[in-house]
Amino acid sequence: MTPTTIRFGTSGWRGILADDFHVAGARAVSAAVARWVCETSPRPRVVVAHDTRFLADRFASAAARVLTAAGVRPIRASGPVPTPVASFGVRQRRAAAGIIFTASHNPAEYHGLKVVGPWGGGPTGEITGRLEEWAAEVLASGPPPEAEPRGGSVDLRGPYLEGLLGQLDVSCLRRSGIHLFYDALHGTGAGVLDEALRRCGLFVELRRGDRDVHFGGESPDPIPARLGSLGREVRKARGLTLGLATDGDADRFAVIDSDGRQLSESEALALLVDHLARTGRVRRGVAISIATGSLVERVARSHGLSVRRLPIGFKHLTAALMEGEADLAGEARGGFAWGRLARDKDGILASCLLAEVVAERRAPLRARLAELEREHGRSACGRVAVALSERAGRGLAALRSSPPSRVDRARVVGCDEGDGLHLALEDGFLMYRASGTEPVLRIYAEARGPRLLSRRLRVGAALLSRAAR
Repeated sequence: MTPTTIRFGTSGWRGILADDFHVAGARAVSAAVARWVCETSPRPRVVVAHDTRFLADRFASAAARVLTAAGVRPIRASGPVPTPVASFGVRQRRAAAGIIFTASHNPAEYHGLKVVGPWGGGPTGEITGRLEEWAAEVLASGPPPEAEPRGGSVDLRGPYLEGLLGQLDVSCLRRSGIHLFYDALHGTGAGVLDEALRRCGLFVELRRGDRDVHFGGESPDPIPARLGSLGREVRKARGLTLGLATDGDADRFAVIDSDGRQLSESEALALLVDHLARTGRVRRGVAISIATGSLVERVARSHGLSVRRLPIGFKHLTAALMEGEADLAGEARGGFAWGRLARDKDGILASCLLAEVVAERRAPLRARLAELEREHGRSACGRVAVALSERAGRGLAALRSSPPSRVDRARVVGCDEGDGLHLALEDGFLMYRASGTEPVLRIYAEARGPRLLSRRLRVGAALLSRAAR
């Protein structure tokens, strides 16, 4: 029997293919999106795109037929495209919405979809709640009508690349002579990020750029465990080098410096904020998630930028960009957006801008990072995940009802239960939160150095375990 519950997490609806995520649900969500856009637009059009996953094109075709039958014109992407490309296409073509079939960084057995609003980012909780309700009605009443769409597919990559290159310092990149290594992890970033950098006159070695629905037997997630070989290649190469990686749908990024070591997301975000502020391309402010390291905030404020911390889930950061409160947005999970081009996570944009940092300074990223740390203090951030078991849930509930006054040697100076449990410490933070996309509970932490961070994460896991007894 087909499951009847559809729930949007922090980034769309996703689950195990043919179990939690299924064709009936994809059709139901498509019908719900059609109902939504028909209420807001007299002649609605919806971008329909997909990534490189198994059956992704079939899901996209089904969505296009449902939209057509509902009186909505689908704008089909010609082949797999990154999520940032599809999101840009929604704005560039003035569509009423977008439906992107992707499970992002999740393992190959997962599938999913993301809904994009006309502003080019995720919808609000109020909108997703309505979509869930309407989709449930469709599932209960039977399959929605379908009709074959008219017209063919459209190129979304070309306009995106043109828009991206228009925001980059192409002449600076062209003069730099950087040797770039890019690991696409068999995802949709291949052919877009490397193409953008080549148009800037750079030499790019592409790794894992072919389509593999099994992603080489690993999750298309650019974490250190997946990027060991990329780090070794970068370290062995001569001259000015840089390693870049994106996840399955290229909305998240990772960066490896010339020494072969991966920078943390907070370190990379601090460099991006500093670079765009120094070059006069950001003026209003920065929006960051509550689990982002304090170095980002200190760097932003040193440039006279306001900083707003928001709950985890990029839709909250998107809202800050739309409302004009911020020009930049970032989170401690490889998500970054710059309002000039993107209002949702764009790993391609972030990667190109980090290459700009290297090109401008003709030095590795850690050289500038060391300067920022000398000026603003060190900040090491990280996270671990534990299975979202009954025991883990019991432990989190106990900690929320009776938060500790100290975490290891650090005093707790603040407690926020608005998004999981966030304990502000005198030298960082410790945070617990159930994932919105996977059956895990994540523990985030910040400390003044890598060793203290490792200890804090271990202590955080031990606190959770003891609280569950």
